Amino acid sequence: MDIVHIPRRFTRQDWGGTETVVLETCKRLLRMGHRTEILCPNALAQNDYEVIEGVPVRRVPYFYPYWRLRPEAKRQLDKKGGNLFSFALMKALRDYPHLDLIHLHTMKRVGGIGRYVARQRRIPYVVSLHGGVYDVPAEEARSWTAPTEGAIEWGKVLGWWVGSRRVLADAAAILCVGQREQEETQRRYPHKRIIHLPNGVDPDRFARGDGARFRRHHGIPPAARVILTMGRIDPQKNQRLAVRVLPELLKTDPHVHLLLIGPVTNEAYHRELVDEVRQRGIERHVTIIPGLEAGSQDLVDAYHAADVFLLPSIHEPFGIVILEAWAAGRPVVASRVGGVPSFVVHGRDGLLFDPHDERACGQAISELLAHPQRRRSLAEAGRAKARREYSWDRITERLVDIYQEVIRENPLRQRKMWVLRWRRTEYC
Repeated sequence: MDIVHIPRRFTRQDWGGTETVVLETCKRLLRMGHRTEILCPNALAQNDYEVIEGVPVRRVPYFYPYWRLRPEAKRQLDKKGGNLFSFALMKALRDYPHLDLIHLHTMKRVGGIGRYVARQRRIPYVVSLHGGVYDVPAEEARSWTAPTEGAIEWGKVLGWWVGSRRVLADAAAILCVGQREQEETQRRYPHKRIIHLPNGVDPDRFARGDGARFRRHHGIPPAARVILTMGRIDPQKNQRLAVRVLPELLKTDPHVHLLLIGPVTNEAYHRELVDEVRQRGIERHVTIIPGLEAGSQDLVDAYHAADVFLLPSIHEPFGIVILEAWAAGRPVVASRVGGVPSFVVHGRDGLLFDPHDERACGQAISELLAHPQRRRSLAEAGRAKARREYSWDRITERLVDIYQEVIRENPLRQRKMWVLRWRRTEYC
């Protein structure tokens, strides 16, 4: 099969769960003998073409259809939620030499471009919902469009042209990483193929790490009891909760150390986070690293440097970092939100809490720090589940089955073949 994957952007320095899903899927599709590449706008990118871990990535120019859009607003839209457009993307998809299927990892106008070209070429397309369509707090959704305040949008006609509002309605299949979003999408589209396809992990990669090396490299004391949070520095990820819980933890254990790792997608929130750490006088107990190279050993070592992994998000469609922590053999404490409760069983392979309950979060962490055997039992249960149910090989095999099914059932292709047969008959 020939498949092209289309995310809204794809760069090493601004990495997240979606980028991990796309890259790991493409790597395994190539190993299975399929042809695939990543094609996307060049937002935040330094190169128009590169190969990342064997996967070709091609990027094309784009623009935001707004008048009076400030440069800093454009950068914020690039980082998160920007509804951009690209004629170059449309041309690249049209000119693609052979294509069996388009896999969209975004909606809005970019998704509309994928839909438009797929229909022109009479091939199917599928859409992955990585969160942020139905299962997202209203306050967070408003923050995505906040940078456009004061600007004048003229791009609605472009969205109408490519059918951006029909991306889901016309998709051959909709893949949801979160179970709650899958249920809501099925409710809205009762007659469509809506599939819960969770994220995955490479168990072998995360099983081997050097936590002591990571601590030396980043100045974290060997005796520290490290609580790791991995995720974008953004209000959605709620690192502020971890900062507020830390002083209480330090009252009973002065060796507790908070490690926050992730690319900064909200500069104002990052500044507020740093200011709060300073105001609470806990600077020497907090390390903030604004992103690590996605494919680096340093990222794997970070998990092995931790005693407890914490995911305090207020919204989380799935939580791929939980799988990574499990694969590294680390106990997990996580918010009971979004897709997390669909695969983390409280008390068996993780501890769950309400993201607005600082006391419950602190108690869960304290319980694990005080009981090594409890940490080990949760970590081992999580490790076994990650390897048994969530390996990328297993997830990609399921994805290939979906591809083959929608290609085989493609009504546009069947109509095209019927027309060709009719024409042959006519000329005989």
